[in-house]
Amino acid sequence: MSDPEHKDDDVIRRLDLIKNHLGPKNSLSSVDEAYEKSEWKDILDTVKGRRNKNREPDNNNHGYVRQKTQGKLWVRERIIALVDKQTFREIGSTAGNAKYDEKGNALDYNPANFISGTAKVNQRDVVIAADDFSIRAGHADGAVWGKSLYTEQLARKLKIPLIRLIDGSSGGGSVTLALKNGTYLPPLIGMHDSIASLSEIPVVAAALGPTVGLGAARATLTHFSVMAGKVGSLFAAGPPVVANATYETVTKQELGGALLHTSNGTIDNLVETEEECFEQIRQFLSYLPNNTSSLPPRGPQNDIADRCDDKLLDIIPKRRQRSYQVRDILELVLDQGSWFEIGERWGEGAVCGFGRLNGYAVGILAFDCSKTGSVISTAGSQKFRRHIDLCEVFGLPIVNFADYAGFTIGTKAEKEAYVYFCTIRHGSTLIAALYQGDVPYFSVVLRKVFGVAGAAFVDNRIPNMRVAWPSGDWGSLPLEGGIYAAYKRELDAAGENRNKLYDSILAQFEAVRSPVRTAENFDIPEIIDPRHTRPILCDWVRLMYENILPGRLEKVKVNGPKILYRP
Repeated sequence: MSDPEHKDDDVIRRLDLIKNHLGPKNSLSSVDEAYEKSEWKDILDTVKGRRNKNREPDNNNHGYVRQKTQGKLWVRERIIALVDKQTFREIGSTAGNAKYDEKGNALDYNPANFISGTAKVNQRDVVIAADDFSIRAGHADGAVWGKSLYTEQLARKLKIPLIRLIDGSSGGGSVTLALKNGTYLPPLIGMHDSIASLSEIPVVAAALGPTVGLGAARATLTHFSVMAGKVGSLFAAGPPVVANATYETVTKQELGGALLHTSNGTIDNLVETEEECFEQIRQFLSYLPNNTSSLPPRGPQNDIADRCDDKLLDIIPKRRQRSYQVRDILELVLDQGSWFEIGERWGEGAVCGFGRLNGYAVGILAFDCSKTGSVISTAGSQKFRRHIDLCEVFGLPIVNFADYAGFTIGTKAEKEAYVYFCTIRHGSTLIAALYQGDVPYFSVVLRKVFGVAGAAFVDNRIPNMRVAWPSGDWGSLPLEGGIYAAYKRELDAAGENRNKLYDSILAQFEAVRSPVRTAENFDIPEIIDPRHTRPILCDWVRLMYENILPGRLEKVKVNGPKILYRP
């Protein structure tokens, strides 16, 4: 953020950028004789005047003043901060609401509260859809519906990513329209395009203010969403509506603040400032193709493909009860600086994101065993399913760093199951996503693989491409709990010798627990030195991009993705 002492200088700088940055310049040479003589000069003057008015903030306008006093960027400042310099070409620059007298003379004109156009982000084409909260707080009575609809359709037609900068209700309903037009059955204009685009092009959103009603839907009907913690919030209806309906008195942050919605999965990522939102959007899009008919772009190859890091050798403790930090493993294996996590604050241990291996983009599945002991909850199942579907739609190979002890069990899980329609129901949906997909999939077994959940993560392709670290531990049930179930009668009869009997039984199983036994049967193709993980994965992902993904892409071009993406 700007230094407060230089705030005025910063405002001047931003206004200069707006004049020089947004689209083709309208400035003419000192004398443009052809223009002055043109029969169309009156119309062109009107267009130019409105365009210039729209692109310069009115410091006396209540909406603009409110926007700045709340610490938010103006909509055109946001576009400048997001896109490559001088690449934004506005569409509908004079769209707005005007009043005319009987002779057709304009009495009043207000620009539409939605700005759209094409631009480049990291030298790639995108479509921008940005709300202007300073005009009627983004409500429908300040909107021009055709502009928003056109923007969604344009992104689909051009087959390039759509970026939504949401602040307000995104043209959602306003009761003031009832006085003018009467009541009506509420439409969802353009929703067919919004839904269809999810299986065709990347769609991302930043929540940069109170994201309400239709705006909340547009923020969550995406592949990736990020919220600026200082100014963002999200709710189906705002505090005044809630107070009338439920008699609750709440603030915007209490009702739908950033901390709430990034911990329940409604919004993927939380950052502090708007500028950080834009950086996350740029990074997210860097891993994805422009559309489902293209391969993911290869990034910089600035790391050694056969790099082996000694830190990996002992990063997992031999004592199984001790945890480790799986994100440290990801940082050491992936290209340096390429790990991008999605949804870090929710999912109860589920770890999802993107990374690169020798420049090739991959989707990552892993589990933070320090959270819930490697057991997958309802929220974890939902998070994994969404990320698997995301990789499937855009053709990213998946690397699975496996450590899964199974689905959540116990009374808490069963109570949660009642509330959320059954933990195993969501687990089964996750399993279906794993088996329905056909993107290349590789498993690195770090530690636990138990039960149905563990099996689904490592046994879902033909053939299963997988290796294991020496810390691998697997079976139908974790031995410690399985022994109590299988030998319950003997243990109960042992009385005071119960623990001694348990230890002796466990010792028998420990003798056959070594992953080497599994490798002897070729149930795991290789037990590897953890330091060799990166070279193995770099070679695998090269093989996939050169031999598998091109053929898969041709099928997608003909038939479309195997799945339809559902957020």
